[in-house]
Amino acid sequence: MILDGHVHLLDERGDRDGFLRRLCEAGVSGCLLISLPPAVFSDVCQPRTHRARLEHLSLWKGDNERIFPFYWIDPMESDAVEQVETAVDCGVEGFKVTCSRFYPGDPKAIEVFRSIAECNKPILFHSGILWDGRSSSRFNHPENFEDLLEIPRLRFCLAHVGWPWCDELIAVYGKFLNAYAYRPELSVEMFVDLSPGTPAVYRREVLMKLFGVGYDVQNNVIFGSDCRASDYNVNWVRQWINRDNAIYDDLQIEKGILDRIYSANLLRFLGLSSDDVPRKILRIGE
Repeated sequence: MILDGHVHLLDERGDRDGFLRRLCEAGVSGCLLISLPPAVFSDVCQPRTHRARLEHLSLWKGDNERIFPFYWIDPMESDAVEQVETAVDCGVEGFKVTCSRFYPGDPKAIEVFRSIAECNKPILFHSGILWDGRSSSRFNHPENFEDLLEIPRLRFCLAHVGWPWCDELIAVYGKFLNAYAYRPELSVEMFVDLSPGTPAVYRREVLMKLFGVGYDVQNNVIFGSDCRASDYNVNWVRQWINRDNAIYDDLQIEKGILDRIYSANLLRFLGLSSDDVPRKILRIGE
């Protein structure tokens, strides 16, 4: 089974039934579906109230148990903590955050992230260069997310393998693994979203480093496409799956790990899997 860990609702057009058909054509059984963006991204989509965005997200989810709704929240909005509570009450499975004008460690943002963690919901963060036409990529360097170490029991995922700072993202992942050796009571867990990001010409290098670095990554890597629901690009998704699978074959990644990448790790990130995954804690010199 393949689940797409990164799909956007970026406009109000589109046919939900057609979207589900295109998922099936691509060989994808379900997805993490991100709501319309908050008002700060008004150049992408006409602003809507948070309740209207939640209603729209709910309509697209419908009764499909393999559509996992994520609410795109702006932690800088004055009522962001209240939005967390409302979204959880509406049944969202998690939250999406793009740091377009603030660092992840901003005190106001940290307050919102704590609220999300207390609700036992995960956060999918944009990471890496941000194509928004603004001077904003500095907020999304993977190293900036080290501040999340201060939030107990947080599950978070950095998207796009932090492109173009993929080496930095891998190092930060190692840092979070190592943190268990010093502060196991915090239980902060980092996941890696493979969605492009990475141009095809860099893909082999990135996957080789990610799976060859020696860190325990096999339970924390998630497949994603970064497609739009309104026009889910079947051929493009197939190309990425085929390209990645060819690289996995060369790297001799076993089928059990591929099953985790394509579905099981996403379910665990969402908190919908009871799999008890042992962690190999990194120590100095390992």
